[in-house]
Amino acid sequence: MALNIGEKKDVVKEIFEIASTAQSAVAAEYRGLTVKELSSLRSNARELGVYVRVVKNSLAKIAIKDTSFECMNSSLKGPLIFAFSKEDLGSAAKVVNDFTKDNKLLKPVVVAVNGELVDVAKLSQIAALPNKDQAISMMMAVMKLPIEKFVRTLSAPNVKLVQTLSAYKIKLEQS
Repeated sequence: MALNIGEKKDVVKEIFEIASTAQSAVAAEYRGLTVKELSSLRSNARELGVYVRVVKNSLAKIAIKDTSFECMNSSLKGPLIFAFSKEDLGSAAKVVNDFTKDNKLLKPVVVAVNGELVDVAKLSQIAALPNKDQAISMMMAVMKLPIEKFVRTLSAPNVKLVQTLSAYKIKLEQS
Protein backbone atom coordinates (compact mmCIF):
# COMPACT_ATOMS: atom_id res chain seq x y z
CA MET A 1 0.00 0.00 0.00
CA ALA A 2 1.48 3.31 -1.08
CA LEU A 3 1.86 6.11 1.42
CA ASN A 4 0.49 9.57 0.76
CA ILE A 5 2.62 12.70 1.26
CA GLY A 6 1.45 13.24 4.84
CA GLU A 7 2.25 9.67 5.84
CA LYS A 8 5.67 9.89 4.20
CA LYS A 9 6.42 13.07 6.18
CA ASP A 10 5.38 11.30 9.37
CA VAL A 11 7.68 8.36 8.61
CA VAL A 12 10.60 10.70 7.84
CA LYS A 13 9.97 12.66 11.04
CA GLU A 14 9.78 9.47 13.13
CA ILE A 15 13.02 8.04 11.67
CA PHE A 16 14.78 11.41 12.05
CA GLU A 17 13.83 11.61 15.75
CA ILE A 18 15.10 8.07 16.38
CA ALA A 19 18.30 8.59 14.35
CA SER A 20 19.01 11.88 16.14
CA THR A 21 19.29 10.14 19.49
CA ALA A 22 20.48 6.66 18.46
CA GLN A 23 24.00 5.45 19.17
CA SER A 24 24.32 2.92 16.37
CA ALA A 25 22.43 1.64 13.36
CA VAL A 26 22.39 -1.45 11.19
CA ALA A 27 20.73 -1.75 7.80
CA ALA A 28 20.14 -5.28 6.55
CA GLU A 29 18.63 -6.77 3.42
CA TYR A 30 15.57 -8.81 4.34
CA ARG A 31 14.68 -10.25 0.92
CA GLY A 32 13.05 -13.68 1.28
CA LEU A 33 12.05 -13.42 4.95
CA THR A 34 8.50 -14.34 5.90
CA VAL A 35 6.18 -12.13 7.94
CA LYS A 36 6.56 -14.56 10.86
CA GLU A 37 10.36 -14.25 10.75
CA LEU A 38 10.20 -10.45 10.58
CA SER A 39 7.79 -10.46 13.52
CA SER A 40 10.27 -12.56 15.47
CA LEU A 41 13.05 -10.09 14.63
CA ARG A 42 10.89 -7.18 15.79
CA SER A 43 10.01 -8.99 19.02
CA ASN A 44 13.70 -9.61 19.80
CA ALA A 45 14.43 -5.97 19.02
CA ARG A 46 11.74 -4.70 21.40
CA GLU A 47 13.23 -6.78 24.23
CA LEU A 48 16.60 -5.07 23.75
CA GLY A 49 15.21 -1.56 23.24
CA VAL A 50 16.05 -1.45 19.53
CA TYR A 51 13.91 0.45 17.05
CA VAL A 52 13.34 -1.64 13.89
CA ARG A 53 11.58 -0.38 10.77
CA VAL A 54 11.31 -1.23 7.10
CA VAL A 55 11.57 2.05 5.18
CA LYS A 56 11.96 2.93 1.54
CA ASN A 57 15.55 3.96 0.88
CA SER A 58 14.52 7.33 -0.55
CA LEU A 59 12.65 8.16 2.69
CA ALA A 60 15.48 6.79 4.83
CA LYS A 61 18.02 9.00 3.05
CA ILE A 62 15.89 12.05 3.75
CA ALA A 63 15.31 10.99 7.37
CA ILE A 64 18.96 10.40 8.26
CA LYS A 65 20.14 13.60 6.62
CA ASP A 66 21.71 15.93 9.22
CA THR A 67 22.13 13.05 11.71
CA SER A 68 25.22 11.09 12.62
CA PHE A 69 24.02 8.31 10.30
CA GLU A 70 24.18 10.36 7.11
CA CYS A 71 27.32 8.35 6.30
CA MET A 72 25.05 5.38 5.50
CA ASN A 73 23.40 7.09 2.50
CA SER A 74 25.70 5.72 -0.20
CA SER A 75 25.15 2.10 0.93
CA LEU A 76 21.36 2.11 0.95
CA LYS A 77 20.33 -0.13 -1.94
CA GLY A 78 17.66 -2.81 -2.18
CA PRO A 79 14.97 -3.73 0.35
CA LEU A 80 16.39 -2.83 3.75
CA ILE A 81 15.27 -3.04 7.35
CA PHE A 82 16.81 -0.54 9.73
CA ALA A 83 17.70 -1.19 13.37
CA PHE A 84 18.65 1.71 15.64
CA SER A 85 20.18 1.25 19.11
CA LYS A 86 18.62 3.82 21.34
CA GLU A 87 20.24 2.96 24.67
CA ASP A 88 23.16 0.56 24.26
CA LEU A 89 25.79 0.85 21.55
CA GLY A 90 25.72 -2.80 20.52
CA SER A 91 22.00 -3.59 20.83
CA ALA A 92 21.09 -3.21 17.15
CA ALA A 93 24.13 -5.24 16.12
CA LYS A 94 23.22 -7.91 18.68
CA VAL A 95 19.65 -8.19 17.36
CA VAL A 96 20.79 -8.53 13.75
CA ASN A 97 23.75 -10.78 14.57
CA ASP A 98 21.65 -13.16 16.69
CA PHE A 99 18.94 -13.32 14.03
CA THR A 100 21.43 -14.07 11.23
CA LYS A 101 22.73 -17.09 13.16
CA ASP A 102 19.37 -18.82 12.68
CA ASN A 103 18.33 -17.20 9.41
CA LYS A 104 20.85 -16.58 6.64
CA LEU A 105 18.36 -14.61 4.53
CA LEU A 106 18.93 -11.48 6.63
CA LYS A 107 22.15 -9.95 5.28
CA PRO A 108 23.68 -6.95 7.06
CA VAL A 109 24.58 -4.31 4.48
CA VAL A 110 25.85 -1.34 6.46
CA VAL A 111 26.74 -0.67 10.11
CA ALA A 112 27.28 2.78 11.61
CA VAL A 113 28.43 3.56 15.14
CA ASN A 114 28.42 7.14 16.42
CA GLY A 115 28.48 8.58 12.92
CA GLU A 116 31.19 6.35 11.47
CA LEU A 117 30.77 3.44 9.09
CA VAL A 118 32.04 0.14 10.43
CA ASP A 119 32.94 -2.91 8.37
CA VAL A 120 30.00 -5.35 8.33
CA ALA A 121 32.44 -8.16 9.18
CA LYS A 122 32.84 -6.56 12.63
CA LEU A 123 29.12 -6.88 13.39
CA SER A 124 29.70 -9.78 15.80
CA GLN A 125 32.36 -7.76 17.66
CA ILE A 126 29.98 -4.84 18.07
CA ALA A 127 27.23 -7.23 19.17
CA ALA A 128 29.56 -8.58 21.88
CA LEU A 129 29.98 -5.16 23.48
CA PRO A 130 28.57 -5.04 27.02
CA ASN A 131 25.36 -3.14 27.64
CA LYS A 132 25.24 -0.30 30.16
CA ASP A 133 24.50 -2.50 33.18
CA GLN A 134 27.21 -4.99 32.27
CA ALA A 135 29.75 -2.20 31.77
CA ILE A 136 28.93 -0.67 35.15
CA SER A 137 29.22 -4.08 36.78
CA MET A 138 32.62 -4.66 35.19
CA MET A 139 33.82 -1.22 36.26
CA MET A 140 32.64 -1.75 39.84
CA ALA A 141 34.44 -5.10 40.00
CA VAL A 142 37.67 -3.43 38.89
CA MET A 143 37.20 -0.60 41.40
CA LYS A 144 36.47 -3.05 44.25
CA LEU A 145 39.54 -5.21 43.67
CA PRO A 146 42.21 -2.88 45.18
CA ILE A 147 40.09 -2.28 48.28
CA GLU A 148 39.63 -6.02 48.83
CA LYS A 149 43.37 -6.59 48.44
CA PHE A 150 44.11 -3.76 50.90
CA VAL A 151 41.76 -5.22 53.52
CA ARG A 152 43.28 -8.70 53.08
CA THR A 153 46.76 -7.23 53.47
CA LEU A 154 45.76 -5.39 56.67
CA SER A 155 44.17 -8.49 58.18
CA ALA A 156 46.98 -10.89 57.18
CA PRO A 157 49.20 -10.31 60.28
CA ASN A 158 46.26 -10.93 62.62
CA VAL A 159 45.28 -14.09 60.74
CA LYS A 160 48.87 -15.36 60.86
CA LEU A 161 49.05 -14.63 64.61
CA VAL A 162 45.82 -16.52 65.29
CA GLN A 163 46.99 -19.45 63.14
CA THR A 164 50.34 -19.58 64.97
CA LEU A 165 48.72 -19.46 68.43
CA SER A 166 46.23 -22.15 67.39
CA ALA A 167 49.03 -24.40 66.18
CA TYR A 168 50.98 -23.79 69.42
CA LYS A 169 47.87 -24.64 71.48
CA ILE A 170 47.36 -27.91 69.56
CA LYS A 171 51.04 -28.78 70.09
CA LEU A 172 50.73 -28.16 73.86
CA GLU A 173 47.56 -30.28 74.08
CA GLN A 174 49.26 -33.18 72.29
CA SER A 175 52.27 -33.24 74.60
